[in-house]
Amino acid sequence: MDETRARELVAAERVRIDAALDDLTGGIRTEGSLESQQTGERRELGTDVAAEEVRIALLVSLREESAAVDRAMARIDAGTFGRSIESGDPIPDARLEAAPLAERTVEEQEAFEHGGA
Repeated sequence: MDETRARELVAAERVRIDAALDDLTGGIRTEGSLESQQTGERRELGTDVAAEEVRIALLVSLREESAAVDRAMARIDAGTFGRSIESGDPIPDARLEAAPLAERTVEEQEAFEHGGA
């Protein structure tokens, strides 16, 4: 994959992640206070806790993706984007088009996720 296309794909991921982070953190700051202002009541505590746990998990995931964007940009700058961080084997362009932040081949990623790496 050429550098220009790689930068486009990774930049698009940055935009997506930043927008999701903005939406999520804005919701965390305002949702509870707006609801009580509008209705004069609060939801059940259990519902609030469960919703907050989901938001926190999403926030952690988005921050991890943001770090992956930084790593991908560093690989582009170093000329190693499109190569596995484990073996150095090429990552097919089709995979990078679908998952621009991919750091491993499909086989290596599966092994990694199943404790093989």
